[in-house]
This record gives sequence, structure tokens and C-alpha cells, in this order.
Amino acid sequence: MPLILTFLGSLGTHRAKIAVAAAKLMASQGKRVLLAAQAEPILPLLLGLPVGPDPIEIAPNLQVVQFQASVLLERSWEDVKKIEAEYLKTPILKDVYGQELAVLPGMDSALALNALREYFESGNYDVIIYNGTGDSYSLRMLGMPESMSWYVRRFRQLFVNSELGKTISDSSPLIQPLVSTLFNVNWTTDNFAQPTNKVNNFLEKGKAAIADPKQVTAFLVTTDDPLEVASSRYLWGSAQQVGLTVGGAIAISGDGNVSLSEEFAPLTVTVVPELKESKWEPVMDALPNFVEQASLAPKPIEIDTSAAKVRLFLPGFDKKQVKLTQSGPEVTIEAGDQRRNIFLPPPLNGKAVTGAKFQNNYLIISF
Repeated sequence: MPLILTFLGSLGTHRAKIAVAAAKLMASQGKRVLLAAQAEPILPLLLGLPVGPDPIEIAPNLQVVQFQASVLLERSWEDVKKIEAEYLKTPILKDVYGQELAVLPGMDSALALNALREYFESGNYDVIIYNGTGDSYSLRMLGMPESMSWYVRRFRQLFVNSELGKTISDSSPLIQPLVSTLFNVNWTTDNFAQPTNKVNNFLEKGKAAIADPKQVTAFLVTTDDPLEVASSRYLWGSAQQVGLTVGGAIAISGDGNVSLSEEFAPLTVTVVPELKESKWEPVMDALPNFVEQASLAPKPIEIDTSAAKVRLFLPGFDKKQVKLTQSGPEVTIEAGDQRRNIFLPPPLNGKAVTGAKFQNNYLIISF
């Protein structure tokens, strides 16, 4: 099972350097590594060679690729048309070609996430290092499986319970052909479930991967600048909201005199020297054991059904920045600019919240 490793922080150049150093280090250890990044100039400049939309090997065990949204969209479009043709008698997208499509805001994140999934499932890599934007947009991308699964779960159930859904599911020999003729689609509630079940399979796999630090983990990259520290702490808390484990913090220092253990406790803070004259070895030698540190990091969420409690780890926020609501069958938590719907297990599902407190960076909810 491969590991997807990414880095968070506002220092784009420093994050890219750490990503390259981590890729070089793991490849030197015999791991099959893919270094993936968005289509920006930093990575080619650091590597000293051009990088395209297909993986190329630049060293033993080390391949590199840049996600070009227009190329990914073109390649994915044929899959979209196949799905449409499977469920519509007269597809409407068959005459629209991938080469024509423009990338809309937000598409690049979804396309990058899908590309990561494909490389993850390919079996060709032991480690995939993703150098994304490292900010809230990256976190929304990684949180997409959980967010989308809520939409699918919630709206599918609304449809099935609606009068239209009940009518369509009627086994009457009149209703079924009538609906199929009017809508030109084989639209029963069973068929409605088929495409959503396909989607849910993808989403559930994505949620499981994000929730498992052995499959997906992030590390913070910062300096001792108070503004950078505050930004990294904010991203740390926001990562917990999408269920992503933050395994540790990496502090970039020119002289090695950095002490940030208090700001990022209980995480381990690793001090790494700045890259000088493209000499990667000192940076590589200072990097932490990513897998080991991630295994020791606090879990974003813990659910104790016997005690009827849910604990969410939300560092970087105080209780005034955290909001809890229960307007539907699930509990919604807002912290910073991230909102999370907690899908509770059967013993707690549908139960009302009886109390909540914010203590030692944990939101503790009782039912």
C-alpha cells in the first residue's frame, strides 16, 4: 500500500524544496517514488530539467510529473461520456470533445485528486509525494471525498424518500415505461442508486485513505517567523477538519537555532537547514522518519460509542472559533473556514447532542 505525503505551509519555495529532498531521500532508500506537483515553474527549476504531464524517471526509483489541468480534463472527459452513455438512451455529450473544454475554477483540484487516486491504485509506487498549494485549497481537495459523499448520501436519500422516487419505484407496468419514455432514461430508484454507488465506492476509498496516516499524511513546513507559525497552526487545525493526519512540523533554519516545540506540541518539530547551492544531502539527512512520526500523531477524530462521546483534535483554534450544530441526522463542526459533517456510527446516529466542551485542543461532544 503506497503512502501519499504532502506538505502544508505558506512558504511555497521552502515546501517545494522539502518535497524534492523527501523524494530524493526515499528513492535513495529503495522506495519507488513519484514526485507530483501542479504545473508551476518551481519544480523544473529545482530539478534543472523540464517536467511534463506524464511521469518521467529522473533518477533510480524516482519519477516526477506535473498535473496540467487541461490535459487531465481532456483525458477524463471520455470516461464522463462513457458513464453518460451507460444511463441515457440518447447521450448529449457525445459531440463535445475534451480538446474544447476550458478548466473552470475548482476543476483543477478535482482533476489533481483523481490523478493522485489513479497513481495510488496503479501499484507502481511505494510513495507519492504531492507538492500542492499547501494551503486551504489543498485541504479542500483532500477533503473532497468526505464532502462529496455527504452530498451523494444526503440527496440520494431525499430523492428515494420523495413522492417522485416512490412513484418511480412503483412496479406498475404502466409507470416504468412512461417514465422511461418521458425522460428518455431508465430512471428507477434502483438505477438511480447504480451510478451513485459507483461514485460512493470511489469516495469511500478516498475517505478511508485520508483517515489512515499509513496511506495519506501531511507535514507542516514553517520558519520561526510568528506569522508563518500562526499560518501553519491554522492549517494544522484545518487539516484535522478534513480528517487528514498531520505527522509533524519541519522548521527551516539558517543557523539551526529554532525552538517551536511549544507551538506545535504534541507534534515533533524537526529543524532542517536551508538548501544552499543545490546541495541536497544536508537537507535530506535532517529530514524526519515521516511514517514513524505520523503513526505517533494525534488522530483527527475518535469516536467512543460505549461512552457516547466524540473527540475532535482541533489545534490552532480556540473555543470561540469552533461552532457545533445539529440540524440534520449528523453533527456539523465549523472551525476556521472548514466545515465537517460527522457521519456517526449506528449506536450514535440520530442521537441528540447533550453537551460539548473545548479542552486542551480537543472538542469533546457527548450524546
